[in-house]
Amino acid sequence: MSLLRITPSAHSSVSSQLFRLSIFLLLSLPDSKGKAIWTAHLNITFQVGNRIISELGESGVFGNHSPLERVSGAVVLPEGWNQNACNPMTNFSRPEQADSWLALIERGGCTFTHKINVAAEKGANGVIIYNYPGTGNKVFPMSHQGTENIVAVMIGNLKGMELLHLIQKGVYVTIIIEVGRMHMPWLSHYVMSLFTFLAATIAYLFLYCAWRPRVPNSSTRRRRQIKADVKKAISQLQLRVLKEGDKELDPNEDSCVVCFDMYKPQDVVRILTCKHFFHKACIDPWLLAHRTCPMCKCDILKT
Repeated sequence: MSLLRITPSAHSSVSSQLFRLSIFLLLSLPDSKGKAIWTAHLNITFQVGNRIISELGESGVFGNHSPLERVSGAVVLPEGWNQNACNPMTNFSRPEQADSWLALIERGGCTFTHKINVAAEKGANGVIIYNYPGTGNKVFPMSHQGTENIVAVMIGNLKGMELLHLIQKGVYVTIIIEVGRMHMPWLSHYVMSLFTFLAATIAYLFLYCAWRPRVPNSSTRRRRQIKADVKKAISQLQLRVLKEGDKELDPNEDSCVVCFDMYKPQDVVRILTCKHFFHKACIDPWLLAHRTCPMCKCDILKT
């Protein structure tokens, strides 16, 4: 069994920066009342075929009334079409092999306290609530008095939907929640004035840089050259159309590790120099962003 640790892509890096920015703006709101805000590290692991894929990110915030503790377990969804767990009779489809489990619940429909208590009464070791659709990776510390004995964390809608779709496909997902960093609200007049001054300065510099003539420097030319080389290398990689009878279509064979879907007849696959292959529509954007095989890290420019 092989272990894949997916390193953050450019998109993931931007999402991480947006998450930190949302925390910063949250700390500046007047209703923060001086309370400390604790971020949560989520170590997410799931298995595809005989490979284990793991990713680590600071993508959550502990609730205001949550214990600041490490908790882990299989991620479990509420049964039925409604994922908000507002019905007191809600059951959770806990896997038989899971000794401990974490409930993944959609925000909305009822209070945070009610949702968390419903999951706790069914035996959940922790609760992960993902934000409304359209909110991206925005999070905030939930208020949920009366649930102080169970860990409760909020994550962004994008991460929550990603986990939801994996589990709905039958993928076994586990998460370890670790206590991250503490942030204190900056509410003094001095700090807010300083922030306003810095924002104005940055806006001026941005406008100055935007209007001044742009001359590509050596690093910019180098990046452009590398991107052109990568596109050329991708175009030279072998393509193949799968057809009935190919061993790659056997249900026991591995699926595409980029999209996790099984291969089907007439699928177009790209074969890398390391002999690993993936859906063309999946691997081409990956190679443009990473330049390496997602399985063995083989660099297509070096080979």
